[in-house]
Amino acid sequence: MSEKVKFFPGREISSKAIESGEVLTKYYSADLKYAWSTGVAVTRFLQELKNAKIIGRKCNKCSRVLVPPRMFCEDCFRTTDEWVYVKDAGVVNTYSIAHVGTDASRLKEPLYIAVVNLDGPTPGMGFLHYLGEVASEKKIKVGMKVQAVWKQESERTGSILDIKYFKPI
Repeated sequence: MSEKVKFFPGREISSKAIESGEVLTKYYSADLKYAWSTGVAVTRFLQELKNAKIIGRKCNKCSRVLVPPRMFCEDCFRTTDEWVYVKDAGVVNTYSIAHVGTDASRLKEPLYIAVVNLDGPTPGMGFLHYLGEVASEKKIKVGMKVQAVWKQESERTGSILDIKYFKPI
C-alpha cells in the first residue's frame, strides 16, 4: 500500500531567483562524442539504397518480410533467414502535413510526410518518408499508390534520403 507524499523537502526555485542571481547557475557546453554502429542489417539496407534497391530480411518460420531489415524476428524470437528485395512502390498508410519547420519557422510550402507500406514486405512494415509531386493536400489519400523517386546515382550516399520522396502513381 502506498502513501501519498505530503511534504517535499527543500524549496521551489523560481525563475526570478535564478535571474536575480539568488540561485547560482553554471552554463557549460558539453563536448559530447557519440558513435553508433548500424549493424549487419541496416548496413546492407543502406548499401542497397545507394544502388536504388530496397532490401529486407525474411523469417522462414512465420514468412514475414521485415523492412527495414532486422537480423532477428521479433515475432518468432529467432534469427531471420534470408535477404529479399522488395519493390520501391507501395501505398500510403497514413500521412501528416507540416507547415512549420524544425526550427519553428513557417514553411513557404508545406511538407507532406507519410508512412508508406511497400509492396513486398509484410503488411504493417511502414516506411516513413516524404511525399512529393503532390499538387495539394486534397490530393493525398490513405491507400494512394506511390512510387519512390531516387536521387541521381552520383548523388546517392547510402542514406534513406537517397529516395528523394514518394510520388503518386
